[in-house]
Amino acid sequence: MNIRNCRSCGKIFNYITGAPICPSCRETAEAKFQEVKEYIREHRGAGIAEVAEACEVEVSQIRQWLRDERLEVTEDSVLFLNCESCGAPIRCGRFCDKCKSGITKEFKDVLQSGTNHDSKANRTNTGKDGGAKMRFL
Repeated sequence: MNIRNCRSCGKIFNYITGAPICPSCRETAEAKFQEVKEYIREHRGAGIAEVAEACEVEVSQIRQWLRDERLEVTEDSVLFLNCESCGAPIRCGRFCDKCKSGITKEFKDVLQSGTNHDSKANRTNTGKDGGAKMRFL
């Protein structure tokens, strides 16, 4: 059992996964998210500061929802986020499409090279009986 204090209210709760906030605060945050989402639908083109003030939500929370891809900036908006890798303007998330594909390619290359390396290491580290030898430093 993993018990933690809620980051928002300080109450003790049984932590399972996700942000370390209690179920009550999680429900409150989700209600605020739905309020922000509805406000954005009704007031197209509203800026983050305006939405934050109208819905009584921190600007940092709205930015986090944008980074988590729960909200997205419209194409005609003057507001954009910046890619954390190259700085290009993006509408949501942390990385632009170009950087996402580059990161994905790098991960695939590492996995493929790791697989080839592991199979090669297993062939060279086997004993006479076919079992792996133990190495000591």
